[in-house]
Amino acid sequence: MHRIPMFILLVFLPCTTATAAYPWIPLTHGASLEAWTTIQGDPITRGWQIEGGVLEMDPTVERGGNILSKREFGNFELVFEWRSSVKGNSGIKYRVKSFDGRILGCEYQMLDDSAFPDSPADRLTASLYDVYDRRSGTTLNPPGEFNHGRIVVCGNRIQHWLNGCLVVDACVGSSEWNKNIADSKFSDVDGFGRNHSGYIMLTDHNSQIAFRNVYVRELPSRSTSSKFRIFRRFRR
Repeated sequence: MHRIPMFILLVFLPCTTATAAYPWIPLTHGASLEAWTTIQGDPITRGWQIEGGVLEMDPTVERGGNILSKREFGNFELVFEWRSSVKGNSGIKYRVKSFDGRILGCEYQMLDDSAFPDSPADRLTASLYDVYDRRSGTTLNPPGEFNHGRIVVCGNRIQHWLNGCLVVDACVGSSEWNKNIADSKFSDVDGFGRNHSGYIMLTDHNSQIAFRNVYVRELPSRSTSSKFRIFRRFRR
């Protein structure tokens, strides 16, 4: 039986129902890479390794390329812990699909912010990369220590969390979204971010990255609401 660490989080109500109906799916467990595949759909045989529930890619040993979840997800909640190296750069992309041959998705950025002091706020850790700034006032653990991340996606609503703090709250298709896309590197990608399902991607940006306690659960489609509540996730 898989155990999920106990912590208290704010949960996005539009998609929240009893957890029994929408169970958590482990994406890092034991020594198996079964939940992941290469971009080409092949088994992962190089670069990425998992041991003791920690999924790691060290490019000084061997690069592994970007990897995808075997399943697509539409409305979902993804929780994870991640650890970067000094000057590290990586990310988790979601609702990933092919846009005229370009494999793209919205990205939860992961960066050694201290090593890139001139980075704009929409390229700092936990930003929606190049689209939405990360809100200020969040504490980021230094390279070599694990941080806790969370992504909640339901319909047109996207949230990024970092170490328990909500740092991005976006609405796809809003006037703010459209302006941010127009000002981003994705301005020439028709429909970027508007697809309602896709794969989860772990990126290889040629720097060491590690993940543990990665769990995802599908969420039901519900009409949107701005309300929140606190709920405790118990060990199973």
